Amino acid sequence: MSWVYLFLAGLFEIGWPVGIKISQAAETRWLGITIALSFMALSGYFLWLAQQGIPIGTAYAIWTGIGGVGTFIVGVVFFGDALSLMRILGVSLIIIGVATLKFSS
Repeated sequence: MSWVYLFLAGLFEIGWPVGIKISQAAETRWLGITIALSFMALSGYFLWLAQQGIPIGTAYAIWTGIGGVGTFIVGVVFFGDALSLMRILGVSLIIIGVATLKFSS
């Protein structure tokens, strides 16, 4: 169950930078801040649950990897962030690192 919690923590980790991005516009500032704080709390809670069965270093690296890759994808798809071969390579290296940690645990 710890791996499910870690996956959920990583998904919620994506939500808080999105909330911060949404808060950049004056008309959606408080909505964005609310989203960011809510997702931070949920992400932290599920990470706490996951660490009961997964070593802290492994859990933290995978959590940030899921959050980083997910936020990258959201940025490209919804916010028009640049997409280049080097950026794809960088994200691919994160995915390979996260997979390696998962399968070595």
